[in-house]
Amino acid sequence: MLALVLLALVTGSLVYCVLTIVAAARYSAVRPPQPGATPPISVLKPLAGVEDGLEENLRTFFEQDYPYFELLFAVRSPDDRAIALVESLRAHYRAIPARLIVTGEPPYPNAKVYSLDRMLAAASHDLIVMADSDVRVTPGMLATIAREFEDPALGLATCPYRAVPGRSFWSTLEAIGLNTEFISGVLVARMLDGMKFALGPTIAARRDTLARIGGFDAVKDYLAEDFVMGKLAAARGDGVILSSYVIEHRIGAQPFAQNLRHRLRWNRSTRRSRPWGYIGQLFTNPLPLALLLCAVRPALWPVLIPTAVLRAVAAWAASGHVLHDPLTRRLWYLVPLQDLASFLVWIAGFFGNTIVWRGRKYRLLPDGRLEPAA
Repeated sequence: MLALVLLALVTGSLVYCVLTIVAAARYSAVRPPQPGATPPISVLKPLAGVEDGLEENLRTFFEQDYPYFELLFAVRSPDDRAIALVESLRAHYRAIPARLIVTGEPPYPNAKVYSLDRMLAAASHDLIVMADSDVRVTPGMLATIAREFEDPALGLATCPYRAVPGRSFWSTLEAIGLNTEFISGVLVARMLDGMKFALGPTIAARRDTLARIGGFDAVKDYLAEDFVMGKLAAARGDGVILSSYVIEHRIGAQPFAQNLRHRLRWNRSTRRSRPWGYIGQLFTNPLPLALLLCAVRPALWPVLIPTAVLRAVAAWAASGHVLHDPLTRRLWYLVPLQDLASFLVWIAGFFGNTIVWRGRKYRLLPDGRLEPAA
């Protein structure tokens, strides 16, 4: 009976690989409109300290090839080390309107949302781009976003991302997972059910769309505020898309323990944000399932061959064809190890309800909201 269950799960995983390949092809077939209007854009950048590569990350936003945009930065404390860096960049790029806001301590758990709320209140324009501090872009990013928002039905766009790790083996494994497994889930969800969610690193939205979903007050208590923001916009009938622009998500270098805590936080949050989707993630790791099947019924070892082939093609479709990721192309042999690590962390994600986020401990509630832990 166990062998039959595992065989069914492996079969489902192979079907999922095929869906990934089709979904990647459909996404890649979409092209943004030709250059047209250039509405003014406000870019919101919440900051907290100075991580590796922050200066270059921020510099890429100052160097946008776009006629009308402003940059707003927010830090929690006047002692934040990011302030000196922002002031230096403002002095160097004097022609770019840029402001810095010191928010003080947030009155609710999600400090990032509080920073975004404060910056939105100070923003001058109606097209808003929210980008994390670890995002790096090319000069054409804002122009691509503007072309997509020429569609009057579009209310929110979220950018897929190519993860770039620092010098850490564990962060490298995580980046390979993000660039093969995670993006595959995004693409398949987009194809089967449409975009009813958003991805955290970079989101663009109209100001009135944010107002219609209740503003940032509607997502202030959630850890996965990005997912909820896209969900609320779609539920209100505003168009939500996966942008054609791929950003770079610089995930840094984390040792094993820190990386494990980060992964557990992400999995525990996902389990509460979309519980059925989290259970469905079982099908995103065909290699561990096939190995379990072979351990239970060694005579079925030939199933490893189509599993490895389809997993490799699906990984290439997502990381190569969609993200143009040099990391996975160079370290392709780590994909099976990453799949095994992802499978084990997925199991661990079913247990526990506490997370550590920016040095503070929180308790995750069943609906995805969070509260400070005692």
